[in-house]
Amino acid sequence: MSPSQQQPRAETAVYTHGHHESVLRSHTWRTAANSAAYLLDALEPHWRILDVGCGPGTITADLAALVPRGHVTGIDRAPGVLEQARATAAGRGLDNVTFTTGDVFALDHPDDSFDVVHAHQVLQHVGDPVHALREMRRVCRPGGIVAVRDSDYAAMTWHPPVAGLDDWLGLYRRVARANGGEPDAGRLLKSWALRAGFTDVRAGAGTWCYSTPEERAWWSGLWADRTVASAYAERATQTGLADAGDLAAVAAAWREWGQAEDGWFVVLHGEALCRA
Repeated sequence: MSPSQQQPRAETAVYTHGHHESVLRSHTWRTAANSAAYLLDALEPHWRILDVGCGPGTITADLAALVPRGHVTGIDRAPGVLEQARATAAGRGLDNVTFTTGDVFALDHPDDSFDVVHAHQVLQHVGDPVHALREMRRVCRPGGIVAVRDSDYAAMTWHPPVAGLDDWLGLYRRVARANGGEPDAGRLLKSWALRAGFTDVRAGAGTWCYSTPEERAWWSGLWADRTVASAYAERATQTGLADAGDLAAVAAAWREWGQAEDGWFVVLHGEALCRA
């Protein structure tokens, strides 16, 4: 009997960000090079890959291009975003990738179906990340790789020290936890993997850094918009953790930081390659 059959299904947390345009602006920027570099050297051209929480499919499409004799399956809980993912793959002429809805707690695949199971920025948003890792391990063949990467909000740092960004960080972490997630997931990936039964876990870290005028404008603009107009903004007000005035002040702080000539922002990610 598989692990998913042995345990009661864990409930997923509320996805903090949602799929507002300001969120997808960030997600469509992601590539295998800037978001999955820790995995790429291990890939073989004939491998089968499952991309959990694929979103608009930009990383998924890159992975498909790297396994031309293999196949990539991208899954996401939100059917709407999968149309964008399919268009992304079609636009690149990829015929070895498919997209479908799916649930990390109940993957619709037999045991040992994939050589790699990949999840980027997923475990921070689920209610039981250890259960999710067990299910990812179930569908990964013996000797295959479960690859996970998640940001660590408490470890993010920036300059100049705009006071309103401290307010943003504190508010985001409170909202994420109220949604049932763990915003500081990056530092916990190795611990979660060991608890899920993996014995061979190679843990590391990676970063995104935004410093040029173009990078600052992009990063500050998407967070300013996300703060006032996304599912995150709705959850912040619905839970009573912030009001419209609070969110407007945080958005203004983001724009202030984005205009600073010496502005610099680093996102730290935990990364783990787990041998099944």
